[in-house]
Amino acid sequence: QVQVQESGGGSVQVGGSLTLSCAVSPYMYASYGIGWFRQAPGKEREFVAVIRWRTGLTLYADSVKGRFTISRDVPGERVNLRMNTLEYEDTAVYYCAVDRNTDNYRPPRREARSFEDWGRGTQVTVSS
Repeated sequence: QVQVQESGGGSVQVGGSLTLSCAVSPYMYASYGIGWFRQAPGKEREFVAVIRWRTGLTLYADSVKGRFTISRDVPGERVNLRMNTLEYEDTAVYYCAVDRNTDNYRPPRREARSFEDWGRGTQVTVSS
């Protein structure tokens, strides 16, 4: 089946930057939507951003809009999440996930239930 692996997590100070990467194997299909979600202790898992592999169309949660940038590396079959101006509230385990059947007639999906394959997560800690 599809394997998903996040990397790039770590500790950073408030206002700093960090880049996460998501590797998908064995093959990145054009129909995929690649999403980032996060979950802080005691909180529900929440949507962060998603990108359509075929077109590069993106969608962001309001909480990260203007600070985070999701992008795709087509030859490398990877998706990156550049996180700038990090805040304490960004502290969470970040998960990459694959929506295998993104619908090109609708906006990218942001519901966790729409994503079939998940990585194990990478910790991002923002401190002051």
